[in-house]
Amino acid sequence: MQKRGFLLTICLLVCVGLSAQKTDTTATKLKMPAWVDSLSQRIELHGYAQAGYTWKHQDDVNSNTFDIKRVLFWAKAKITDRWSFLFMHDFSSVVQEFYTDYRFTGGKELSVRLGQFKNSYSMQNPLSPTKLDLIDCYSQSVVYLAGCGSDPLNGVQYGRDLGLMVFGDLFKDKLHYEFAVMNGSGINRRDNNNYKDVIGKLEYRIIPNLRVVATGQLGKGHALEESIYCPDIKVGENYARNRWSVGAEWKHHAEGVDYWKNRTAQVQVEVLGGRDGNNKSIGAYATACVPVWKGLDVIASADYFNYNRALGMEQMNVVGGIQYWFYKICRVQLQYTNANPAWEKHYGNLQAQVQVAF
Repeated sequence: MQKRGFLLTICLLVCVGLSAQKTDTTATKLKMPAWVDSLSQRIELHGYAQAGYTWKHQDDVNSNTFDIKRVLFWAKAKITDRWSFLFMHDFSSVVQEFYTDYRFTGGKELSVRLGQFKNSYSMQNPLSPTKLDLIDCYSQSVVYLAGCGSDPLNGVQYGRDLGLMVFGDLFKDKLHYEFAVMNGSGINRRDNNNYKDVIGKLEYRIIPNLRVVATGQLGKGHALEESIYCPDIKVGENYARNRWSVGAEWKHHAEGVDYWKNRTAQVQVEVLGGRDGNNKSIGAYATACVPVWKGLDVIASADYFNYNRALGMEQMNVVGGIQYWFYKICRVQLQYTNANPAWEKHYGNLQAQVQVAF
């Protein structure tokens, strides 16, 4: 019954969204009720799917599979000029986000967000996978430290959490700030200890082409499982879970850039660190994307992460590939990754992916 109700809701939203795409002339001919026309103008519908093929070579063994990475749909309702609500569902996983925003000021100086959403830690985590250049999306550091995956202690959180955030832009949009108080337990879960996580972000645009970003997180995790990265933390233990990051992004053209026709060369670098109990980790990545012909880009990335500095659990990934934007935010990608973990033999991944989005 829950699935049936959810599908009916989606169908209703799609119908309303389609009506929003009609011109005023069409609406007049159909003589749509005023409330339907008003509602259709206040609802936005978006979605994307990422699927592809992966070939892996490790220990002289080859494996391959077709895979579906993500199939997401979200609806954003503009209740008033200052108040909005968003709901996002991943059909290959679980409900991802649901939150409401309210803007207190006439400009963008102060807004508040309440609900479940992506946390502000790192430059990459708040970004949609549709805008990131790598098929694997996030760096090893972000995947582990932001809770996107690979951390058995805290479980897979998809980089999201439940909480309250204030944010805004100051000094003619040169300074962006975010400050959040969150459960620290991940998506679709109540807090599993009595501590809250505090996450902050400051982003300063030095010039239109260059921004520098610093983020930090202070909190306590609740160990759900044992972890090879932090063997001294026991199941059920509340442990210090702190993070920091400093990064920068440069774009050749800062204004009027899209992902299909008017694209730009860009470079993103970031250094990240964390502490789980007494276990310290550190990492860094650099990713460059350069347009070479019409919708064709060349991509290169170097990604280092040490899961536990005392144990020397480090890994270096080097990625090279191309991508072709064939329509707006739709693209095809081909990338090869050479991974060198310290605790096992190195391996290689060849990945192809198609992204369709609206």
